[in-house]
Amino acid sequence: MRIIVQKFGGSSVASAIQRQRVCERIIEAIQSGFSPVVVVSAMGRAGDPYATDTLLGLAREVFLDVPKKELDLIMSCGEIISSAVLAANLMHLGYEAVVFTGREAGIITDSNFGDARIIRVIPTKIIDQLKKNQIVIVTGFQGVTETGEITTLGRGGSDTTACALGVALGVEVIDIFTDVEGIMTADPRIVEDARLLDSVTYYEICHLAQQGAKVIHPRAVEIAMQSSVPVRVRSTFLESPGTLVSNVSNGLAAGTDIRSDRLITGIAQIPHLTQLKIPVDQHNSLEAPKKIFQGLALAGISVDFINVHPEMVIFTVHNEVAEKAVKILRNLNFEPQIRPDCVKVSVVGAGMAGMPGVMASIVEALAQDKIPILQSADSHTTIWCLVDRQHMELAVRALHRVFDLG
Repeated sequence: MRIIVQKFGGSSVASAIQRQRVCERIIEAIQSGFSPVVVVSAMGRAGDPYATDTLLGLAREVFLDVPKKELDLIMSCGEIISSAVLAANLMHLGYEAVVFTGREAGIITDSNFGDARIIRVIPTKIIDQLKKNQIVIVTGFQGVTETGEITTLGRGGSDTTACALGVALGVEVIDIFTDVEGIMTADPRIVEDARLLDSVTYYEICHLAQQGAKVIHPRAVEIAMQSSVPVRVRSTFLESPGTLVSNVSNGLAAGTDIRSDRLITGIAQIPHLTQLKIPVDQHNSLEAPKKIFQGLALAGISVDFINVHPEMVIFTVHNEVAEKAVKILRNLNFEPQIRPDCVKVSVVGAGMAGMPGVMASIVEALAQDKIPILQSADSHTTIWCLVDRQHMELAVRALHRVFDLG
């Protein structure tokens, strides 16, 4: 039995016409000899009747601090609705389909409600139904704890569901269907000549996704990578092969090359950040960072883009928690310098490791467009620059241009 996992995002199942196209994609897989396991997200986006954010708003308009356990109950409803409706569409076309919730699909998670991690998958029921030639539809984004409590997997959780099922079922490929053609060298809404990437490595797409490219969730890629299951990111609506995510870069020619000649893979960005600079007394330079980060951690505030110096601690937080972070720091007798509405722009590429001149090109490109770098950091595959929000589009275009990604 050749099994394929097909995941369809909210924009793919938002309307009757779009769901018809989803059915065509499923039927194409069957005609190609596959037994499909279909993972679906909730219909549409915020404002649409059954979207996750809409359901979340129903609870929070009554009481803002609804416990996460109860929020998971209402948030899991969107995927149940879209799964049942899609099954009805397939039955109308003469195909047999069965819907499984996360619990019925055997997706076991920890009890971190709202952002649960999958512990294991027991796909016995799915396999039984596939042997009966049923199309199995699984509600994305949800699982169940060891004690039977419903959980959700955090933003992008349907991608995680699809990849976890793909690994557990030993599939040939996982198809992530979305409303874009595949993974691009940059956000096409910002860069007109952004190019579709035929292939990327797991490592590259993890970094792109972590730095703001929203085509696929990094946690999902990490799961697929553990078992080397290929993932294709494709458009539901366009006849395009999309982008293949695997262990091998397209730049490698079998039998000749030993490394890809692709220096930079793409540019990504994360907006809505606030930079906090905290002057540190030199007599307290060892204890101060510990107090700062412990205080924020106890309050559940995640920090990023961290630079620690003897005289200054610098980091970013999301705009929405900036006021809370500042209040905590002042209670600890620190007076932060606040720079709201910043953007982290990232240059990602496995080929940059050990290659001189990458940072020089970044600095030159941004300087030519008079874009100040507020902060920077790097790893083997990524260089990050913090810029003001007003410079985001200009910075992304400049970096895309300097590395000739168009």
